[in-house]
Amino acid sequence: MTQFHAHRWIILALLLGAVAAVAGGVYRLGYRQALDSLAERSAADLELASDRVTTQLQVYQELAVLMADHPTLKRLDRAEARAAAQGLLREVADKTAALDVFFVDRQGRVVVAAEGVMGRDVTQSDYFQRAMQGALGTGYGVLQPGGRRAYIYAAPDFDVDRRVRGALVVVADVEDVEQTWRGSLPAVFFTNRGGEVFIANRRELLFWQRSTAGPGLLPPDGRQVALRSWLEGPHEIWDLRWSPYLPERALHLSVNLPQIGMVGEILVDVAPAQRLAGLQAAAVAAIVLALGAMLVLAIERRRTLAEANAVLESRVEARTRALSATNMRLTREVQERQEAEAALKRAQEDLVQAGKLSALGQMSAGISHELNQPLMAIQQYAENGEAFVARGKPERAGENLGRIAQMAGRMARIIKNLRAFARNESEPMGRVDLGQVIASAIELTEPRLRQDRVDLIWQPPAEPVFAWGGEVRLSQVFVNLINNAADAMLDQEQREIHIAIETRQDDGGVDAGGRLAVTVRDIGPGLKEPEKIFEPFYSTKAVGGADGMGLGLSISYGLVQSFGGHIRGTNTGTGAEFTVELDRWRDQAQTVTGQQAGQQANQQAEQRAKQRDELA
Repeated sequence: MTQFHAHRWIILALLLGAVAAVAGGVYRLGYRQALDSLAERSAADLELASDRVTTQLQVYQELAVLMADHPTLKRLDRAEARAAAQGLLREVADKTAALDVFFVDRQGRVVVAAEGVMGRDVTQSDYFQRAMQGALGTGYGVLQPGGRRAYIYAAPDFDVDRRVRGALVVVADVEDVEQTWRGSLPAVFFTNRGGEVFIANRRELLFWQRSTAGPGLLPPDGRQVALRSWLEGPHEIWDLRWSPYLPERALHLSVNLPQIGMVGEILVDVAPAQRLAGLQAAAVAAIVLALGAMLVLAIERRRTLAEANAVLESRVEARTRALSATNMRLTREVQERQEAEAALKRAQEDLVQAGKLSALGQMSAGISHELNQPLMAIQQYAENGEAFVARGKPERAGENLGRIAQMAGRMARIIKNLRAFARNESEPMGRVDLGQVIASAIELTEPRLRQDRVDLIWQPPAEPVFAWGGEVRLSQVFVNLINNAADAMLDQEQREIHIAIETRQDDGGVDAGGRLAVTVRDIGPGLKEPEKIFEPFYSTKAVGGADGMGLGLSISYGLVQSFGGHIRGTNTGTGAEFTVELDRWRDQAQTVTGQQAGQQANQQAEQRAKQRDELA
């Protein structure tokens, strides 16, 4: 028994050692991975802050370059010219929030200035000497009195023989540049060539000095603090326990900014990465401990396994029966859910078809009138052609036959659109010409719009605009939107509907990568409850009326979503506007074999649909 207990304690010690080793390894790996992710985000934050500072300072650079050769600054030898130049520079300084704008001659004397904060002589300044060499000079410093930090640009001014006659100097207020991002996390600061913090989103860090002995910052009061850092893989970690304004341990990143002569630096707290790694290590340790405990328990129970075998088998059998019953119940539930989903899909398809038939019912009177006109015209032209043949005027009879052909083509086009709109079948997804789809929807709704005296403003695109979707279902969406817009304006005299196709560009301004947006805008009373318009059976029309059940927009919403698009409705102040966003169709010639097979199946389905239409 004593030997057994000794073995048990040895096993327990080995288990604890293994848990500690595994937890330590997991912590180390998780910490490194968390630091990698933190470094990526921090690098992006530092890049953004650096771009923000350089962009804001670039405004003053461009101001110096553009104002250097201003005509008002060319003749400063007279008092009147200097007064006019001073007024101009003050106006520019007021409008740009610059601390000062002044002009110096080749000797470094300030000839005219807006405020005069830089004194009367800048001969020894680096930016002046650089400008006298014909290049753009830059500099920075602390203005006295007041201690205001300034960043300076000096642009040379050339005379007619291309010699430098002077320089226009713009003094930018660094504190004004910091206003838009001061106090944001994490700590970001910019050190000048001397290692001094000149720009920062933490006021308390200003004028701290980079240590020459190692990493870290030294306060401006000259007191000594402990500086310590180490590497975690490729990452540099600073120990900042000497500053109450910074995290105790921080990831340090830097980027060189030669365009402003500074180094951008960021300090990000690594405590979240440590907590995440600790949680991962604790979870793994708990799992390993649980497995070890199960192992120890199994060893302990080996002594009683023989007498407990019968009980265990009975329990396993009971558990198996329970699991079998549960499995059968879950199987029935899965089958019921699949049947419910199939029924829901059929109901949705029936609802879409009902919406199309409802729209056709509303347009039936106008469409029958639209078909009746060419039929009567065909009859009249046929009688005229017969009369011209009897009179021996075959050329006039040919003209009537040509008009009959035009009328027949118009009727065939109307019937084709009606047949495609009313078709109840699974339409393949593919390339769709938005201009053609909108034109088809307009042709279907044209009789109703003419009857209700609704003006439709629509300029077809000069070239095809291809989107990803289904032609018939998209046509139903635009028919619903046009009919809803016309219904909303029935109670007013002026009735207009505007339709336009727009291209939403991406962040890079590349047109080919954007989405397509179709807007349908009316001049009606607008939407009463925009947040409810896509709910089924929501309608502002009379209850029990013949104008529909409030399903048109709900059906349109589902159709657009099935294409991967988006539809929304808003008020413009002069009416309602619905926007349908769709993905631009892209060339699929480089896709994998499975996608090519899917495209071939779609093309075959379209061909079969066309053949059925021709037979019909």
